[in-house]
Amino acid sequence: MKLKTIFWITVFAVSMGYFESAIVIYLRQVVYPGGFTFPLKPIAQNLAITEIIREAFSLLMLLSVSILAGKSAIRSFAYFLFSFAVWDIFYYVFLKLLIDWPESLMTMDILFLLPVTWIGPVITPLILTVLMIIFALLMLYFSSCDEQATLKPHERLILILGALTVIVSFTADYTNFILAHYSLGQIWSLPTKSLFELSVEYYPENFYWSVYWVGVIIILTGIGLFTYRNTLRTKQTKRGDL
Repeated sequence: MKLKTIFWITVFAVSMGYFESAIVIYLRQVVYPGGFTFPLKPIAQNLAITEIIREAFSLLMLLSVSILAGKSAIRSFAYFLFSFAVWDIFYYVFLKLLIDWPESLMTMDILFLLPVTWIGPVITPLILTVLMIIFALLMLYFSSCDEQATLKPHERLILILGALTVIVSFTADYTNFILAHYSLGQIWSLPTKSLFELSVEYYPENFYWSVYWVGVIIILTGIGLFTYRNTLRTKQTKRGDL
């Protein structure tokens, strides 16, 4: 595990966190001069599309740096998780320092816009960032002990299932809001403008904590299986070297 690489990945992610918070501050100054609140206020459609594309390119930036830093698939994945987590943490740190927001860790926030709006209390992504950092460091450690270290298919499946479950908890309330107005079949044929106009009427009513915690437990299970298997493998390797 190269501390120098981790240091510069951290510097990059913290810098991205500041850029992200600065952009959000600019947007809120224009759209929410009195402070951000739900329901969402109407904004120009081209501005909304620009913001969605910007989020996609933010992920691409993190992915690009991670691929460059990692010498194997597992290390690149670890650096991606690590940089994503640090980016997200410092996004909130800088928002708090610059505009004293969020008011608390239970403040509702728009977390993501792809493929639909993600909503949740601020503490929920922060809990996930801690898990991401822990898992990333574990992957980097085990891959430094054994270059053949990798994620087994069942471990990947468990982690993906956990991630999807957490995503459902973030998107369920907004999805239910949309489906209360249009059927699933109608949504695919609706013009983008109609969905956009409806989305600004959305007000978070419920966060699915039970679904969220199930997802977190599934993710922890995947991390635990990976850690246990590689701990045994590392011990066996060290015994073989003696």
